[in-house]
Amino acid sequence: MYGKLHSACLHGIDGVVIQVEIDLANGLPQTTIIGLPDSSIRESVERVRAAIKNCGFSYPLQRVTVNLAPADLRKEGSSFDLAIAIGILLTSEQWSFANAGQLLIIGELALDGTLRPITGVLPMVEQAKKEGYTGVLLPRENTSEAALITGMEVYGIQHLKELVTDEADENMEEVGTGRKGTPLQTVSLSKLKYDRSVHVDTKRQGYPQEMQLEDYKDVIGQQHIKRALTIAAAGMHNIMLIGPPGTGKTMLMKRLPTILPPLADEEALTTTKIFSAAGKLKPSEGLMRRRPFRSPHHTISAGGLIGGGTIPKPGEVSLAHKGILFLDELPEFSRHVLEVLRQPLEDREVTISRARAVFTFPAHFMLACSMNPCPCGYYGSDHPHQRCTCSASRIAQYRAKISGPLLDRIDLQVDVPRPKEWPGNKAPLSSQEMREQVLAAQALQVKRYKSLPFYWNSELFGSFLRTHAVLNKESAELLQTTIDTLGLSMRAYDRILKLARTIADLEASDGIQSRHVAEAIQYRQLDRQHIMTEDTIH
Repeated sequence: MYGKLHSACLHGIDGVVIQVEIDLANGLPQTTIIGLPDSSIRESVERVRAAIKNCGFSYPLQRVTVNLAPADLRKEGSSFDLAIAIGILLTSEQWSFANAGQLLIIGELALDGTLRPITGVLPMVEQAKKEGYTGVLLPRENTSEAALITGMEVYGIQHLKELVTDEADENMEEVGTGRKGTPLQTVSLSKLKYDRSVHVDTKRQGYPQEMQLEDYKDVIGQQHIKRALTIAAAGMHNIMLIGPPGTGKTMLMKRLPTILPPLADEEALTTTKIFSAAGKLKPSEGLMRRRPFRSPHHTISAGGLIGGGTIPKPGEVSLAHKGILFLDELPEFSRHVLEVLRQPLEDREVTISRARAVFTFPAHFMLACSMNPCPCGYYGSDHPHQRCTCSASRIAQYRAKISGPLLDRIDLQVDVPRPKEWPGNKAPLSSQEMREQVLAAQALQVKRYKSLPFYWNSELFGSFLRTHAVLNKESAELLQTTIDTLGLSMRAYDRILKLARTIADLEASDGIQSRHVAEAIQYRQLDRQHIMTEDTIH
């Protein structure tokens, strides 16, 4: 006896539809799963056997072979349990399930037949839709996530017995008998359909209410830092804050999401897909609209940052896709770990090669980082009681942890001094005011790049940069003089140009003026200090 159903698994962050073939043959009772399964799939034999028996059905006393095709693709996870169980019940003629071949069937079984939620539902269902499947049967806790893919009927169950139950006549009919004379039960999905209109809000805009707890109006003074953060958010530029301890670098950075625009529909779907594949999507969260903010600890490994594993999973740079990757105290990270950021910062994706496959993860994020100016933290500080005790060579060694190529990719390098203003002065700039400026600048970029595959100034490159960031004679001379004086690279030249374009957008200026270029240049703070430090050493 032979039967075939369709399930799915993850391959990186993409779903792959897998054929689950069941063969029952005479021989010693045993069950074998083939098709490059991992240990969690091989263990599904015992989960499926116990679930079938505990639901009142019979597990075949025959030779059972389960093939997961294509056979040359390594598979992992527990998403095949439900398809294997249903396949065995259909093939052994205990159930009749019309149109089962048009459904994607995914879910993990408990020993009593209860369905447990699985990770990566969104990319699996998305791929099934692309391949022409009409519906998906899965654990009820995953239904809201699956319903984010329009055009697919979603059916959710909490227990295997819900497919055929005496309490719902519409879900069961006796249509003859199976091979052992037992009633052959027909599965109907009519009462298991998920109602999108009640449970799913795919158009949710804005940010959660709890974001109001963090606001830039709580930050006293630091107006020039808020200006730099506004510029960074308006063009999705990388930013670094440099200053002594206690000046509010971390606090300023953690409020950065409050001024970013919400994710567009396409961005939201991709970001939600990544979180789903990583198992970090809450069942009730739905489509993500808030840009992610990831802040890994400085002890993170290179694999944890860019992704890894036998079958690689997305790392922090991918979880920060279309959002912010915040690295607090940047020099405390391993130099090797920091160097792996160079390629994703340039290509906006991560490629991980394994013996059997090559995986590519999206990694288009804003790098936000902070650091002290020296090991003790007080170099250049005007603190009344603390003075820097570090030698010039020690300062140079400390900053050498950040390589020149990585520093080149950070558009804004801003000094954060001790606050000069205290409560009682004029009202501080709020997140709402800063966000309005960001949204206005973003609207200009969306309009300008509407026919191009991007809409942020930071994404400009090559001929697009020369077309949309044109300098007049005075601005060009100013920028060229600065590049020659500071000895900056051509990459730094391009990034200053992109930054000037964003500053002009914040003023709603069509052209880039010399004042825009001058402001962009002043944010290359670490480059200027690097030259001064070298002069001090020599």
